[in-house]
Amino acid sequence: MGKLSKNFQLSEFECHCGCGLCKPHPKLIEHLQAMRDEVCKPIKVLSGTRCPKHNRAVGGALKSFHMVQKDGHSYAADIQIQGLTPKGIATIAKRLGFGGIIVYPTFTHVDIRVKKYHKGV
Repeated sequence: MGKLSKNFQLSEFECHCGCGLCKPHPKLIEHLQAMRDEVCKPIKVLSGTRCPKHNRAVGGALKSFHMVQKDGHSYAADIQIQGLTPKGIATIAKRLGFGGIIVYPTFTHVDIRVKKYHKGV
């Protein structure tokens, strides 16, 4: 049960507070695996699923896509890829069809929301 795809483990998406919450949407994993296959480099998941308490503690958005949504899954990951800038990752994410993309100074937020939201791309 620990393996989500060829290159991603369930543990990479667990809430960092230690509560054990981990519900990444299969479509998020498919998109991240497609990115991994394209860049041929590991993707470091800095933040996957977050419980509401941890989301508040890290200053996450009130309705963060990192939190479990109505369908029982989280939709977002904050990622890094060695050798690529956050903006470079965002460009690839946009081409691969991620719904939400936000470029931060040291990482890129990607999610599978339906309505497109791209900031800093």
